Amino acid sequence: MVIKSTEEIELLRENAIIVSKTLAEVAKYIKPGVKTITLDEIAETFIRSEGAVPGFKGYRGFPATLCTSINEEVVHGIPGERVLKNGDIVSIDCGCMKYGYYGDSAYTFAVGDVEPDTLNLLKRTKESLFKALDVAVAGLRIGDISSVIQEYVESFGYSVVRELVGHGIGKELHEKPDIPNYGRRGSGAKMTEGLTICIEPMINMGVKNVVQGKDGWTIRTSDKMPSAHFELTVAIRKEKTDVLSTFQYIEEVLNAEM
Repeated sequence: MVIKSTEEIELLRENAIIVSKTLAEVAKYIKPGVKTITLDEIAETFIRSEGAVPGFKGYRGFPATLCTSINEEVVHGIPGERVLKNGDIVSIDCGCMKYGYYGDSAYTFAVGDVEPDTLNLLKRTKESLFKALDVAVAGLRIGDISSVIQEYVESFGYSVVRELVGHGIGKELHEKPDIPNYGRRGSGAKMTEGLTICIEPMINMGVKNVVQGKDGWTIRTSDKMPSAHFELTVAIRKEKTDVLSTFQYIEEVLNAEM
């Protein structure tokens, strides 16, 4: 567990804002008929225009700037020639690096007209993330975040992916501690001021089980039911969490399109 100085948190915040603005830039182009590789190119161009570099490209061999995961794909989908279709959902996970520190955030988008049940999955997954922010404070434990997410989504009959978790972030994209989206209140490591973490519920409409695709990256639900994924980066403080990334820019784009 790496505790960050005030200066380090501000560098992480700058990266988190770049990633947040990148996702908003990508959001402008999400519609039926668009290839996921096109979204990836838009993201890389924007990140580099901000003086940063893509955080995922080349990370452990990953070939792209974005993870684009469609419908039953949970995370780590590789952008390519696949075209978004009306009724799809697409989780877009984005990372960047500037000044030797990382940014990381994810948002699941509706493409065109999406089934109400699926829209509810997106809504409640995002709500579970915001409920988790309320307990991401110094003195509480990682399990308090985990249990809030799990209890909320399971109350709607959804399930929590076990194999994939949130994480610490800093000079490394993935630092300790792991932040599971399931667990018991009062369990796990105690959070201290200056800890920086990514909270990212990955929630399935059906069963919790997942499988890895033949590409070695893409994770899918085993029952091929939809999955949603939202992620924010936060710094732990004494009174309330300091949210470093934001969905504000994304939602300004989405609301302008309505």
